[in-house]
Amino acid sequence: MKFLKILVLVLLTSSIIVSCKKENTISTIKTISATEESIFNENIRQYYFQTLDSASFYVHRIDTLQPIEKNRSNFLLSRKWYKKAEPLMIAYDYQNYLSMNAPNLLKVEIDDHTDIKKIKPKSYQVLEEYLFGVDDVSHKELFSIYNYLQARIPYIRKNHNIYNQSDRHHLKMIRDAIVNIATKGITGFDSPILANSLREAVYNYESIKYVISTYKNTLNTILYNNWMSEINNSIKTLDTSDFDTFDRYSFIKNHTNKQLELINNITEDWKIELSKSRPLDPTSTNIFSASFFNKKMFAPPHSPEISDERIALGEVLFNDESLSGSNTISCATCHIKEKAFTDGLKTALGLNGEALLRNTPSLSYAVYQKTFFYDGRGDGIEGQIVSVANNKNEFHIDLNTLEKRIQNNPAYKQQFDSLYEGKINNRNIRHAIATYIRSLTPFDSKFDRNMQGLENTLNNEEVLGFNLFMGKAACATCHFPPAFYGTVPPKFDETEFENLGLTKTTDFKNPLLDEDPGLYYPYKVEERRGFFKTSTVRNIELTAPYMHNGAFETLEQVLEFYNFGGGQGMGLDVPYQTLPSSSLGLTKNEIQAIIAFIKSLTDNSIAEYN
Repeated sequence: MKFLKILVLVLLTSSIIVSCKKENTISTIKTISATEESIFNENIRQYYFQTLDSASFYVHRIDTLQPIEKNRSNFLLSRKWYKKAEPLMIAYDYQNYLSMNAPNLLKVEIDDHTDIKKIKPKSYQVLEEYLFGVDDVSHKELFSIYNYLQARIPYIRKNHNIYNQSDRHHLKMIRDAIVNIATKGITGFDSPILANSLREAVYNYESIKYVISTYKNTLNTILYNNWMSEINNSIKTLDTSDFDTFDRYSFIKNHTNKQLELINNITEDWKIELSKSRPLDPTSTNIFSASFFNKKMFAPPHSPEISDERIALGEVLFNDESLSGSNTISCATCHIKEKAFTDGLKTALGLNGEALLRNTPSLSYAVYQKTFFYDGRGDGIEGQIVSVANNKNEFHIDLNTLEKRIQNNPAYKQQFDSLYEGKINNRNIRHAIATYIRSLTPFDSKFDRNMQGLENTLNNEEVLGFNLFMGKAACATCHFPPAFYGTVPPKFDETEFENLGLTKTTDFKNPLLDEDPGLYYPYKVEERRGFFKTSTVRNIELTAPYMHNGAFETLEQVLEFYNFGGGQGMGLDVPYQTLPSSSLGLTKNEIQAIIAFIKSLTDNSIAEYN
């Protein structure tokens, strides 16, 4: 009897072994769920606690009574562990991530005239600047920063939110971390003094590696090995590179995009889907493709679907002069397709040729902004259209009159019957125009097509220009890829405003500060004077003159201005300038390389008109 039991056990074991071989080394442990709580939450939670505890341990060793070198060493160690915690913090505690990672810039939050908050950040970036970049920082200021972090990190640990996440959430966390590294992490955004970004990206990847290792027995063995190989190669590449000379182009093309493919491989292996109710399409495998963004999430909730028919209707309305009060101008009057939807003028011209206050911004990729107009007064594309319609110096037409003109046009009536259930109202009119504007995102430039592997035509100068743009020149710390607007990764839910200390002219030897107040109005907050929304550099070859005041005629002048360090770098009094005042130290050849890269961002669909 005992012999029979042993024989049965042997046969069953053999059967399992044969079965495993037949399944091509697929693990027999399948415990993945898209909806139920992950059985790995405790492992991931404990890892998060470890990283936060270690970050806290070293920041507690910083003290004004200690020698500066010892404080610097403890800062770097604390920062290392914070960076390991960062992927989880971005996913599960985003507001604390924003606080811990905040740049050393005063933040102004305004609810109304009676509720204006001016918040001085107390973050790792500020501590880095105080320890490594400021010679005469007071002990009181230094104490206030590290004392805040000493209290805040344990608070974050105690009030964590890793409880009921499913495996789908953890996979989304990994994907967001990969996107964050490529679009912001390797640019120097959060290590402006030390430029320690590549090493810190390694710490991010080490945490990604830990989480994937936790899931080892749930993955196809080949897929798991591919992940380990890819992460190890990424870490090696980052670890052996110098910040100023790092080949970000090759890294994103050969590593980031490959990792996005591997994310999709996991979803296929697990037979789950990531949520599509986010700004990024979770299935996209290329940062520089039209599919990277989930365009629907940049439209108002419950908007009609974006369709070719609605885009076509919107384009007709966009070009229709009868929508203006004078019947003489259309959207296309100022936003000319051949000029990448700008007008080529220093400042826009309104009715009767009257000069408006600011330069006409491009509509290319405008959908990927969260606010509109240089001073941010427009909320969404539809809101921007209302402002233009009501402006007495622009369309100067009320929305009721606009509706009636459309209703009286038989051709429009037929289209609205088909596309908007016969409802011709200002909401649907604005939606059609906005839908056309949302379509202006082809991602078909020379640069995009090279990143997508459709061609291999970028020359060495253009690649160098991208690497400088993303690194030494610090352009990408404000113009975030892939849209190169000021909309901040990885959530892409906030558009930044900057104070450059902009000059009135290109006479940089005798500079005069531009007097446009920007965000100062309507609340009259001095700390927001001179702030303007960060525009895109896509198609910028076609959109001269540049800046909100149209002061610069050429890209060379734009780069020269930045190379000086903006207005502060020229000696102007700009107390709240966000652009670093120190020179970028760019050579003439480097400036030309950056311009060559920027020109490679001209969309083929627009370039063919020139």
